[in-house]
Amino acid sequence: MTQAFAMRVPNLVLEPMVRGALLEDMGAYGDATTRAVVPAGTRWRAEMRARQAGRISGMAIAALAFRLVDPDLVVSTIVEDGQACEAGMTVMAIEGDAASILMGERVALNFAGRMSGIATQTAAFVGEAAGTQARITCTRKTTPGLRIAEKLAVLHGGGFNHRYSLSDAILIKDNHIAAAGGVRAVLQAVKSGASHMMAVEIEVDTLDQLAEVLDEGGAHNVLLDNMETATLSEAVRLVDGRMKTEASGNMRLERIAEVAATGVDYISVGALTHSVGVLDLGLDFS
Repeated sequence: MTQAFAMRVPNLVLEPMVRGALLEDMGAYGDATTRAVVPAGTRWRAEMRARQAGRISGMAIAALAFRLVDPDLVVSTIVEDGQACEAGMTVMAIEGDAASILMGERVALNFAGRMSGIATQTAAFVGEAAGTQARITCTRKTTPGLRIAEKLAVLHGGGFNHRYSLSDAILIKDNHIAAAGGVRAVLQAVKSGASHMMAVEIEVDTLDQLAEVLDEGGAHNVLLDNMETATLSEAVRLVDGRMKTEASGNMRLERIAEVAATGVDYISVGALTHSVGVLDLGLDFS
């Protein structure tokens, strides 16, 4: 999925995820606090503000959360998904029924805060690869049920997406190779049985395995797993443009610049989604 396409995910696709989060938060009887203390018909304006600098993501999903609670709420996005923000900036304004705003507040902030945290971290990794051909990509190490939101956030941070699901492409990993009987055996199986429309990537962790892949053929991409930087450079030299190269494993922020300089095409980073903090956003009535 390309960045341009993914950034246009329709509400029809996003709505079940957001609706599920709202139902989880509402519980069996809705917002007991708001029902008890906010007079019916009270109208207000609320502002979502960034409490720290970063890259914004999740505004479209936050807006959807408010509108699912109450279609009459007027939601104005001030900082769009993918844009930078400074601490103290208002990123969204919501006007209308106060009770509706309060009922949508936490779900909207949960999505926007986590997604902005992912976008901010992704932007930092992308910055380290600047000036090279390497693209920073995420993985399937996402929060169950939130994959589409978290992968959107990677795009908003300037990164790219790996597979969305197991059905998107063939990715042959070490356990597949072991179960199939080796590198040659697994590639021969793919060549004889896979659809011609399905991209094939194979993981290797040694140059000897890479040599087997190059000799046998049948893969479009090779994943160079947990290799030292010098070994990555040699792997790129051996591939010599015959397939796309992806570096993976132990991809810390401080290592990205040297890995990107080896000439790899992609650097996949699980940490973009599996171990990231939220960007601190808050909602205040004004």
